[in-house]
Amino acid sequence: MTITKKVCLAAAFAILSSPAFAQDKQTMFNGATNLQIFYDFGKDRGIMTTTLEGFYSDPWGNTFFFVDYDHAFGSAHPSGTYTEIARCFNFWQDTALAPLSLQAEYNGGVYRNFGVNHAFLAGVDWFVHSKDFKNLFNFKLLYKHIIYDNPAVKSKIPMQFTVVWGMDDLFGVKGLRFSGFGDIWAEEHTLLTAADGSALAAPENSSFIFISEPQLWYSVGQHFGCPNLNIGGEVELSWNFGTCKGFWARPCAGIKWIF
Repeated sequence: MTITKKVCLAAAFAILSSPAFAQDKQTMFNGATNLQIFYDFGKDRGIMTTTLEGFYSDPWGNTFFFVDYDHAFGSAHPSGTYTEIARCFNFWQDTALAPLSLQAEYNGGVYRNFGVNHAFLAGVDWFVHSKDFKNLFNFKLLYKHIIYDNPAVKSKIPMQFTVVWGMDDLFGVKGLRFSGFGDIWAEEHTLLTAADGSALAAPENSSFIFISEPQLWYSVGQHFGCPNLNIGGEVELSWNFGTCKGFWARPCAGIKWIF
């Protein structure tokens, strides 16, 4: 997970929300807590990112969080941090409405040259799965309230739509996992950089953002008696994200340790 990937982004990630899941099924989410370390090959990046991520279910629903830190080479301290925490409420897990949860979420962060404004989200989450629970999907429709520096600025449509997926043992390969998320939301922001990496002749305003981060992980540790160790990576696909105009693709390679 790259830190800038979720700038003002509501979220969800490889560990999916499963309101109907019992505790013993958390293993299907690759464990409750994991640490990811990425190198970002993006032409405007070249940084290391560490992500601590957790998913915990209980009789009232589930909680998901992650904390990202960016590490610029040559710096004596992290260059930025970003966090999200989301709670799904589900008091009807034994009914026909078990796939439906109510969600509340917070996003925010700070970087060397800018901050990620507070964002408060609330809405609904719908969970879909295959019979064996190896293929999981979440669909979220959320109201998103962003605290802008200028109180007069408002999002044109204060909403966000999110889809999250996870597929275990992809193509029948044990330990191969394909997961990720896609988000589209409204946010007033300024674009400064063209798709080729050059500076725009003049700043441009944008009102909508799209970002998706498909990830592929393989449990290489299973061959050495330690399935906690995974290798893989992700590609950040975005449109008008941050200050970058148009479509961008930023590949990352990394390792993941599941606690």
